[in-house]
Amino acid sequence: MLAVDTNVLVRFLTGDDPGQAARSLALFRDHEIWVAKTVLLETEWVLRSLYGFGGDRIVAALQGLVGLEKVRVEDARVVQRALSWFADGLDFADALHLASIQQAEAFVTFDAGFRRRAARLTGIPIRGP
Repeated sequence: MLAVDTNVLVRFLTGDDPGQAARSLALFRDHEIWVAKTVLLETEWVLRSLYGFGGDRIVAALQGLVGLEKVRVEDARVVQRALSWFADGLDFADALHLASIQQAEAFVTFDAGFRRRAARLTGIPIRGP
C-alpha cells in the first residue's frame, strides 16, 4: 500500500499536468492507496481555493475518490460523515473536525453560524465557550 500526498490527489482529480496526471493514474491503477484525513482536508482546500471548484464538484470528486476499490481512507466512516455534512452545507474542515470528535461531550466554537448549521445537521452538542 502506498500513501499519497495532496499533490498526487490533485493531479489525479484535475489532470491539469498531463505527465503527473498519468503517473498518478498509474499509481491508483496499480497499487492500493492510503489517504490520510489531513490529505483530504488539504485537497479540498486546494480544489476550492486554487482551482475554483464549487462545493458540489468537490463533493463528487472526493466521494468518487474514496469510493475507488483500491483506495483506503483514514477513518473512512468519519470521512463519509464529513462528506455528507459538507454536501449539506457545512464547510469541509468544520465537518471533518466535528465528525472526528470521539469521547467529547460537546464541540465548542466561537463561530455562531457553524453552531447553527451543525446543530441542524448533526445532532452533536455544539456550544460557544
